[in-house]
Amino acid sequence: MAVEMKVAGIALDAVNKSPILVLRDLGDRRALPIWIGRAEASAIVQALEGQKTTRPMTHDLFVNCLGGWEIKVIKIVIYSLQDSTFYAVISLEQGEQRKHLDARPSDAVALALRTRTPIWATEEVMAQASLPVDQDADNAERAAFHDFLEQIRPSDFSSGPGLDTADWG
Repeated sequence: MAVEMKVAGIALDAVNKSPILVLRDLGDRRALPIWIGRAEASAIVQALEGQKTTRPMTHDLFVNCLGGWEIKVIKIVIYSLQDSTFYAVISLEQGEQRKHLDARPSDAVALALRTRTPIWATEEVMAQASLPVDQDADNAERAAFHDFLEQIRPSDFSSGPGLDTADWG
């Protein structure tokens, strides 16, 4: 069994400032954090934000190669967690032929975002590494921030000398 996931974003580890890829199940009940490298985080952010470069980056080059050979990315699956290392596979199809490529989850996700391919994680991986998402806390925080934005006025801000940061709590 596998759970379809979506990219919730990239976070930073508070201790060592390492990027963390955060995946969530489609029901927003569980999150799967995966520590990744800075280059892979950059590639994922570029895909999430739809950034285009003048020259193809590595993941873009791979997508171009696959397209040139008429190979379709079917899905990616994060299938194992061993000794704090996640393992993923990219499923490809060319005509009637299917192939599976071993990949780092970060590279597989960067590719999936560029090809609009589903991202999956096995139940085994989810049981080992996922965290429950506190939807009620998220909703309460969103509502409080929305209320704050509704009530704020330009006159609430001060500029220049005399700004008293003691009132900030």
